[in-house]
Amino acid sequence: MADMSVHPTPSTPAQSGAADGCPPMLTGFGNHHATEAIAGALPEGRNSPQHAPFGLYAEQLSGTAFTAPRADNRRSWLYRVRPSAAHPAFMPYDKGERLRSGPFTQVPPTPNRLRWDAPSLAGEPCDFVDGLTTYAGNGDPADAMGCAMHSYAISLSMVDRAFFNADGEMLILPQRGAVRIVTEMGILDVAPLQVALIPRGVRFRVELLENSAQGYVCENYGAPFRLPDLGPIGSNGLANARDFEAPSAAFEDVEKPCEIIQKFQGGLWRTRIDHSPFDVVAWHGNLCPVRYDLRRFNTIGSISFDHPDPSIFTVLTSPSDTAGTANIDFVIFPPRWLVAEDSFRPPWFHRNVMSEFMGLIHGVYDAKAGGFSPGGVSLHNCMSAHGPDAATYRQAVDATLSPHKIEDSMAFMIESRHIFRPTRWAMETPSLQQDYDNCWSGFHKAILPDAAGDAA
Repeated sequence: MADMSVHPTPSTPAQSGAADGCPPMLTGFGNHHATEAIAGALPEGRNSPQHAPFGLYAEQLSGTAFTAPRADNRRSWLYRVRPSAAHPAFMPYDKGERLRSGPFTQVPPTPNRLRWDAPSLAGEPCDFVDGLTTYAGNGDPADAMGCAMHSYAISLSMVDRAFFNADGEMLILPQRGAVRIVTEMGILDVAPLQVALIPRGVRFRVELLENSAQGYVCENYGAPFRLPDLGPIGSNGLANARDFEAPSAAFEDVEKPCEIIQKFQGGLWRTRIDHSPFDVVAWHGNLCPVRYDLRRFNTIGSISFDHPDPSIFTVLTSPSDTAGTANIDFVIFPPRWLVAEDSFRPPWFHRNVMSEFMGLIHGVYDAKAGGFSPGGVSLHNCMSAHGPDAATYRQAVDATLSPHKIEDSMAFMIESRHIFRPTRWAMETPSLQQDYDNCWSGFHKAILPDAAGDAA
């Protein structure tokens, strides 16, 4: 038997180091990778030969339609010990009401601004699957549009079980505690300030690397995430493709029962097989899990005046059928220099046709003096007025402007063209801040000149 055997070959594309305990990584977003854990496991010259090496089973995993344009097409070929089709029927897996999916109809949509404290680990120990809790979402996986926003709070590793999502890809953002994500295509170790993107359909399990872990998950029902176009920025900047890392092939040859749980049209389903599903010995293609270190984001901002639109901080985007209006934009607010002259430097007061779901991974967000803590989230739906609180506003207008660096902070935002509808749990949990609106109280009336032009 072999347990996560890892043998990259000399023909494997350029790899990053493995100082963090992961096998060597393959670099690039959307690249076509080729990797094998046993030399000779990848067929040469064809994808599905009559006799695959070592009797492996060739299996294509398609993340887009076969006929999608070449530039958008995502697929990989997997060479595995057993075909993934070898399983009995799935049966419903009922774990209560905290994991929800589109369409979101539990409670009416609300125009009110909402904010929640960080979740607690109190309660029964649970793993990643059972530790998912849904705050809000939009769209419907049946229509291949929209998203759901979840948190996870876990104190157990997944043991003898695997999970995959047929409804969408999953962007996992650790907030506290590093995790190891074992996937069919290899291993990703992911710590706070890093993110992992797991494609729709890829089986994985989440193991703790510390005593517990918490974080966020954006479940994308729509078009797969891609790097945003840079336009006038040019050919470099923001999240650079070379900084994304995919795992090299690794596999388990383990003969023991394993539970497989899938999310399908909002429900969870389970089956059992008699072996590990992580038995892919080799793979090639451009559909694969990746991780990205948010600290590598090349932040671009104003060096003259005014705070730029937050779109300048976009890491990944899921386009919609309307050009320039995303199903989802994944945006971060990283450490950065503020140098704009004669300018209000925090994010300004704002009403937006796009809806904004925000979380704080680390530190303090520069538009709020308090109440928004790491692990917490906020929701500002379409045309809900928001912006700095009164204390932040006063500090910003009174400040003596000089170059200033925001440090030790990392916030993120999921911005969507679709209204976020909260779940019943989100509207009833004690972590919902009932006094959130109060942060916009205490603003003084502007002093206007009188009709004669003199100061009133």
